Amino acid sequence: MIQIAVFSDVHGNLPALEVVLNDIEKRGIRQKFCLGDLVDFAPWGNEVIEKIRSLNIPCLMGNHDERIAFDIPVVPLSKHSEEETNARFVAIDHSKKHISEPNKKFLAELPFHLKLNYKTGNKHWNIQLVHSSLESNDTYLYESENDEVFNAMLERADADLMVMGHTHLSFKKQFENDTWAVNCGSVGRSKEENRLASYLVLTLDEEKITPEIVQLSYPIDETVRQIKESGIPDYYASFLKNENVLIL
Repeated sequence: MIQIAVFSDVHGNLPALEVVLNDIEKRGIRQKFCLGDLVDFAPWGNEVIEKIRSLNIPCLMGNHDERIAFDIPVVPLSKHSEEETNARFVAIDHSKKHISEPNKKFLAELPFHLKLNYKTGNKHWNIQLVHSSLESNDTYLYESENDEVFNAMLERADADLMVMGHTHLSFKKQFENDTWAVNCGSVGRSKEENRLASYLVLTLDEEKITPEIVQLSYPIDETVRQIKESGIPDYYASFLKNENVLIL
């Protein structure tokens, strides 16, 4: 049996990341992977990057990582309210000013996606890791997406299971050919009603893959306090407290 932990979308929320990493450690899981979006929306962007670097956790380049690494302009999204649009501009500008140059270089060198192969007994399992899809790190694929979309991605990747993040909404979908599409949710900026820190544990044996979504409470009030004391808009503190903020 092999166990793998996969997490995504930390978004500068160091207290949430530390709770997730501690839980992984308690479970004795040594194989850890991050699907990206280390920065934006909470004030510990540098500390999160440095934690990932110090632990040598393989990490993908999320869309927010790419924007900060290469100073890509922010484009308003039609799905966002005017309040969120304004907050987003300020929050991302905060990251561009405060993420150190060595950490920007680290983000710039992250891989776009990663293919894993694990052998258990006589069985080889192919696991495809992406931030959002094979082609893009900014595609929104939800649980409601047609199965054909996920099956096409799995076939193209020649994978038994594909793990993604990006939407901040976890799900598990198993298909007729025993393949899986799984979203591991978000560590630091969950859009689920409970706002818990979410990650994925994969258990591999010779017969099957078993995905488990783990959701954990963390000192959210500390993150909220630090956001309010930083130059990041209070919108993101209210979001984490689920205080009359529209989820999109």
